[in-house]
Amino acid sequence: MTDTHAPRPTDAIGFASHDHHACIEGTVAAVAARCADEGLHLTPVRRRVLEILLARHRALGAYEILDVLRDEGLGSQPPVAYRALEFLTKHGFAHRIEGMNAFAACTHPGQDHDAAFLICTGCGAVAEAPVEPARAALERTAEAAGFTIARTVLEAEGLCPNCSQSHPS
Repeated sequence: MTDTHAPRPTDAIGFASHDHHACIEGTVAAVAARCADEGLHLTPVRRRVLEILLARHRALGAYEILDVLRDEGLGSQPPVAYRALEFLTKHGFAHRIEGMNAFAACTHPGQDHDAAFLICTGCGAVAEAPVEPARAALERTAEAAGFTIARTVLEAEGLCPNCSQSHPS
């Protein structure tokens, strides 16, 4: 299904209709290229975990991922999923959604950045948004308190455009 409407502001952060196959293929190719450039080993299980995260467009727990891996014959023990997720998050290919104890694919894989997550409480979709405006305000507050920020995790819960249309306030 192709979205023929003019781009909305949310298009840049993941709630718009798009070519899902190209999204997955392009991101996996970018991750594979970066791994090759940096001498990182993108194993079949790591690649598949990334594909699973990309395909769902929502945060998934390690056991949800393990269920898929088990069904596909790629492993049945929790360390299989946890090791793949550790690799993906360590190298910036996925993010841990702290409030959900779950993981989502990074929409800017390999770029050193903090992210804000918009989490739909209706359908569970997760979109990654730029955190810079909020981080700038937080850094000013931290500086005034003499605090140095090492890492910023920003998570917002609400309704995505589809759920907002389905469940108006």
